Amino acid sequence: MLADDPATSIAAIAAAAGVDRRTVYRRFAGREELLAAVYQARLTAIEAAIEAARLREAPVPVALHRYVEGIVGVNRTWPTEVSRMRSDPEIWARRLRAIDEVDRFLHRATDEGVLRPGLPDRWPGNVLGRLVQLSTRDLPGLSDAQAADVIVDTFLRAFGKTETG
Repeated sequence: MLADDPATSIAAIAAAAGVDRRTVYRRFAGREELLAAVYQARLTAIEAAIEAARLREAPVPVALHRYVEGIVGVNRTWPTEVSRMRSDPEIWARRLRAIDEVDRFLHRATDEGVLRPGLPDRWPGNVLGRLVQLSTRDLPGLSDAQAADVIVDTFLRAFGKTETG
């Protein structure tokens, strides 16, 4: 509900969860605290997907697929956009660390010849993120692994090193 409308009321959230709104208020002081908890949970899932992908040591194609598959699952489970939480320094710092980890991985992919050099800084990472976001909406009939197959293929066709360059 919060992904569709961040202004959703606590009463509506409680009703959808099948609990009284007082139950929600016992755990969260208000909607902002509930949102922060949702974003924290999403970031924890993102961090787990990054760790499971082994971006620093697994072969680039394997790590890329693992990462994308994991993040597709995160997006499907937690379809909220963390960028809305810029006002929370802890959440924002965690988000930036995750982005930096993926950017380091994509630089490694370029250094190892999987991605072509000379692309604008952060462009491959931004496009990869958008492809993963699109998969949540546009590939609903596919498993996370199948969606990752499509995304990784699309990404490598766009940014992969070609035979001539």
